[in-house]
Amino acid sequence: MDFIKRHKGVLPVPTGGSVKGTTLAYGQWGIRIKGNGARLTAKQLVSAQETIRRKIKIVKGSKCYMRVFPDIPVCVKGNETRMGKGKGSFEYWATRVAPGRVIFEIGGSQPISELLAREVLRLASDKLPTNMEFISRSSPPRLGNLLIFPQNVDTSSKTAPASS
Repeated sequence: MDFIKRHKGVLPVPTGGSVKGTTLAYGQWGIRIKGNGARLTAKQLVSAQETIRRKIKIVKGSKCYMRVFPDIPVCVKGNETRMGKGKGSFEYWATRVAPGRVIFEIGGSQPISELLAREVLRLASDKLPTNMEFISRSSPPRLGNLLIFPQNVDTSSKTAPASS
């Protein structure tokens, strides 16, 4: 089965106001991209996932969830090759990830301590080429580099302005 040779494309920057994929959906703890977006290769993701699984297997029933999938074929042409003669051969799979996107989550039937989760996800984020931040269920969503805090407005305690 042949796959199309995709364009290099640009890293997505969330400007429309959508915060989808910036909060936890499955686990208790997670990491998300804090700095600029990045193109993550399948090797980098698998390496980070193996690190997480190896470290959290001491907790019975623990799981690791990868929230991104490498679905972009990257083609590379050799150095010092003359112009023309096509695009180049397939090299590896990658994915483009926007800033604020959750990459990995950990959780399971048994609760994982925050200390262990921080250490495990720090080791995993060292394998990835961009800055990551540790998040929990109570972390606010992120729109690019902007944290969005929910506005809790209590309308029942407001009083009418005094008339003179």
